[in-house]
Amino acid sequence: MLDFAGQGAEAKCIGAFSVRITIFYDTTLNIMAKPFRIAPSILSANFAKLGQEITDVITSGADIVHFDVMDNHYVPNLTIGPLVCEAIRPITDAIIDVHLMVKPVDRIIPDFAKAGANIITFHPEASDHIDRSLSLIRDQGCKSGLVFNPATPLSYLDYVMDKVDMVLLMSVNPGFGGQKFIPGTLDKLREARARIDAYTEKTGREIWLEIDGGVNPANIADIARAGADTFVAGSAVFGAGKDTDPNRYNTVISELRAELAKV
Repeated sequence: MLDFAGQGAEAKCIGAFSVRITIFYDTTLNIMAKPFRIAPSILSANFAKLGQEITDVITSGADIVHFDVMDNHYVPNLTIGPLVCEAIRPITDAIIDVHLMVKPVDRIIPDFAKAGANIITFHPEASDHIDRSLSLIRDQGCKSGLVFNPATPLSYLDYVMDKVDMVLLMSVNPGFGGQKFIPGTLDKLREARARIDAYTEKTGREIWLEIDGGVNPANIADIARAGADTFVAGSAVFGAGKDTDPNRYNTVISELRAELAKV
């Protein structure tokens, strides 16, 4: 069980839910290593049976339901809204991680919080007032985060780390699935990890570092070594389902875990 609810008012949106986290041990030093979280993006799922897809992928060993929201303005694609989030909330106790690719962001934040989101992230370029948007998410009882496109500098974090629970780095340009991982993101991950570790050492507060775009079994270990602890994978997971698996995605989730175990 992971207590991701935090304290005080922040618990009201999150509630109590179980999170499956694989924790790896260094058998030589007998110390506990960093936990890793796998977050399949439902944008790549079969929407004709979305409820079953979510049940299967979580039962197969995934940790988080990643929810991509695009408005055809901030990014050139149109996807799903709060009604879908509300529909899937009763299906799973897993964390629902909502990535807003919309502009403006403030109007839609309360709707997703009410629909059952646990984490809400947005792009700093899409907000007229970043601090206010982060505060709005937290006021709704959810965890808050910032998303960085490949060309967006991490300097947006400089004065809002105290309001950030997740940093999400895009390793593709957002808008469409199936893109290849941008290698330069590894350096950016290392920079973000250094910032987060320095902040955590100073304050004791944990911030998750998530990566989104082109993640698959062939590169997830390198991405983890660069500092990511949470991994969004869309087509790499939902495109690898097997009818012979007990829960359709057991094989691919196991492959991702096996690669992470090498880190």
